[in-house]
Amino acid sequence: MPERVEGGGRAASSADPAVEGRSSTEVREEAKSVEFTYRGIFQKTLAANLCKHVVMAARKRDWLGSTIQRYSDSPERNGIPAKQFAVIAPDEIKLQAHMAKYEPNELDVITVLDDTLCDGVESWAYYGRQPINLRLRRGGTLLVISHRSAEELLKVIPRKDWEWTLAILPGTPSMGGLWVYRDDGTDMRVLGAIARVRPDIIELDEVRRVVESDDQLGEEHLGALEDGYESVRVHRVAAGEGKEDDYEPVRLPGWRELREGIIVEAVKPGERNPHYKSSSDRTMRPVVNFDTCIKCRQCWIDCPDECFEVTEEGLHPINYEYCTGCGICSQVCPVEDCIVMVNDLEFIEEGDRDVFGMWKEDPEAYNRWREEKIARGRIEHHGYYNTDTWAWAGGRQAESPVE
Repeated sequence: MPERVEGGGRAASSADPAVEGRSSTEVREEAKSVEFTYRGIFQKTLAANLCKHVVMAARKRDWLGSTIQRYSDSPERNGIPAKQFAVIAPDEIKLQAHMAKYEPNELDVITVLDDTLCDGVESWAYYGRQPINLRLRRGGTLLVISHRSAEELLKVIPRKDWEWTLAILPGTPSMGGLWVYRDDGTDMRVLGAIARVRPDIIELDEVRRVVESDDQLGEEHLGALEDGYESVRVHRVAAGEGKEDDYEPVRLPGWRELREGIIVEAVKPGERNPHYKSSSDRTMRPVVNFDTCIKCRQCWIDCPDECFEVTEEGLHPINYEYCTGCGICSQVCPVEDCIVMVNDLEFIEEGDRDVFGMWKEDPEAYNRWREEKIARGRIEHHGYYNTDTWAWAGGRQAESPVE
């Protein structure tokens, strides 16, 4: 049985040899694949709406389409990276050929609905973190919702051997889909952005016609659609530009080698299960002020993922490899600002490494570092999931959309 390797530019190829090696914009009459990478549960309905509207817009040009949903974990859980795909094609044969795959090998567009996913997502069944643009096709487009610059994002997005496009739609993550979908216009803004940067996939007029034919949608949705179209910023990324690509393709085990799906392997007291590292679930991380800590151990007691250590001094540094960024520790801590939640992309250089040693070596330098992180990326935990994206639609002067 041949060895299975996770897909991507190095391992995957198109089904049609005539297409392989060509960018998606060069292959006009072949199937197109659009991926929406999102935070499980919180953005599930948002991703589903986006897939649906891509397919419906494609119907306006007499193309066919369908959608696929994939989790990195089943059942889907809060914050776990997950994916949904929209595949469109000019005829039924081409569509069926692409839908027969577990998921598309090469993606024309990858849309990242939370920019903290840019530093990588867990592969299916927790076999290691993979680059966000691993399966991006040559010349493809990575569309990210973010207020960060291209330079900042490229510090965590791996380089490619060919030119590709980074498109940034200014905004914050829409996290209103836990129980009841909170329509804040994000889906329309994303569709408008895709229409601007990839009219070969959907055009603005096609999406507009879909919106106008839907009794549930109105003028505010058309306004959000136009705003996304005007607001998106396009950055041409040169071959070799971006983070050093140190990813090693994962060999997926055959069915005889798979771990037990129900059994949780035992570990010795004081140890952690190496199969349950979950830092890619995190949108924010706690940062501790060791000088104001009163050693009450409340964070250590209440942490659902047992991320906190106990040192000889009675302090509680964090093992970030296991931290999901749930924010419970910051809520139960009785000391104001002893534990502060900070956007995870502020820690590009630090990664998941322990910072307690920094404090032990030079407390003043650590506290300066901590204050800088808080000043740039502090997240008020109670308000984080209540972002009102409608404010972006209508009336705002847009800058030049292409750099």
